[in-house]
Amino acid sequence: MSNRSGANDVEEEEASSSQDLVRSRDVDVPQGQLEQELEEALENWVASEVSLLPRPCWQVVSALRNRQLGSRANFVSEACGSRALLQRFQLQRELKGHVGGVSTLQFNESGAWLTSSGDDMRVIIWDWMQQRALLNFDSGFTSNVYQAKFLPNSGDTAMAMCGSDGQVRVAQLCSSPACQTIRRVAQHEAAAHSLALVPHCPHRFLTSGEDAAVYHVDLRLDQPASKLLILKKNRKRVGLYTIFVNPNNIHEFAVGGQDPVVRIYDKRKMDQRVNNAVLKKFCPPHLCTNKIKPSISSLVYSYDGTELLASYNDEDIYLFNTNGCDEAQYVRRYKGHRNTLPFKGVNFYGPRSQFVVSGSDCGHLFFWEKSSSQIVQCFHGDQGVTINCVEPHPHLPVIASCGLDVTPKIWGPSSTVTTDPEGTKILMKKNKQQRDAFYVCHRGNFENFMIWGLMHHLRS
Repeated sequence: MSNRSGANDVEEEEASSSQDLVRSRDVDVPQGQLEQELEEALENWVASEVSLLPRPCWQVVSALRNRQLGSRANFVSEACGSRALLQRFQLQRELKGHVGGVSTLQFNESGAWLTSSGDDMRVIIWDWMQQRALLNFDSGFTSNVYQAKFLPNSGDTAMAMCGSDGQVRVAQLCSSPACQTIRRVAQHEAAAHSLALVPHCPHRFLTSGEDAAVYHVDLRLDQPASKLLILKKNRKRVGLYTIFVNPNNIHEFAVGGQDPVVRIYDKRKMDQRVNNAVLKKFCPPHLCTNKIKPSISSLVYSYDGTELLASYNDEDIYLFNTNGCDEAQYVRRYKGHRNTLPFKGVNFYGPRSQFVVSGSDCGHLFFWEKSSSQIVQCFHGDQGVTINCVEPHPHLPVIASCGLDVTPKIWGPSSTVTTDPEGTKILMKKNKQQRDAFYVCHRGNFENFMIWGLMHHLRS
């Protein structure tokens, strides 16, 4: 199925599922017939916009033999992009130290350390292999720390942070918590959800917030922060939840937030008089016409900057080709998970971005093979607890996850295959039914949508 024609087809299928639910309330339909029709609609939805899995490119036995013979210098890199190892992932380690939900994780450049932060306003740097906290310090925020990231090429001595109180802070790190130097470098007028590192640059980064502002921070300046843009649509501000710099072009960055449009900018071309300074825009067409227009909770570039993933609130994940023309159609769609509130991250996995990975409100981690949109791995991350962040290791077949649970977790390959295709299909259908039921009940009232999502998390 081509993706251009598939978009409308899937929209009709989703509407069909919702209409079935409505009809079950308003029309006297035999229960058996209703269940059969609903099951057929769900089966069609699971199969739509999905193609056959490509043949595996990595064979573990031959790869190990070649490595022993000394002819496989890139063995570890190939293993990280292997479907065979991904399908053997299971829990390896738990990192206990936080006393509130964990919002964010990041490995340092070598991959030896992992940083975490969240509701308790503490930042912990872990030796994750030893399950030991190397440093645990007060961030200086007054509420949730949404992101804390090591600055590139800083020798792991500098960290940028942002949080729900709108602050943007930078920490100069040393071995003792009492010696940390933390200063505020910017202040958003509302929650600052995301910061974007500039590849290889230890002194510059970008931040975005619900005040619709993007700040450029340069730590070499006496006044580090300068306002790069205020995003407006029809003269109204569009709050931002996510920002990411193109790894192949440090002048280009993408933002997403409280509407369904992905916007790409170039810092060298920020003339508001020309297309509101927007270089390119992407949006799945059917989302632009929804009565409830979903927000973008997270976006991320691929390893070479040619592709862009965007995760939508209580919708799906979409892949865009950044080399395509302005307002081009999405390339791929990844479905089956739940994403209720604007905190859910999305990421690529594999050295060449071969897979797409996301947490889910149902407590599972989902992995899709990028080129086919098929789920190749799905497992419990936290029993009944939302998972918001999944962070791949920079060099090893390892990932870290966190969410409303207080304990970040480390996942890696085991000796046994852990995939469960039938169980995954049942879970996909359940998540879809819950999303459709919610849409039918609340499609005319966006405020109810946010209240329902908040209460859902409070009950978790």
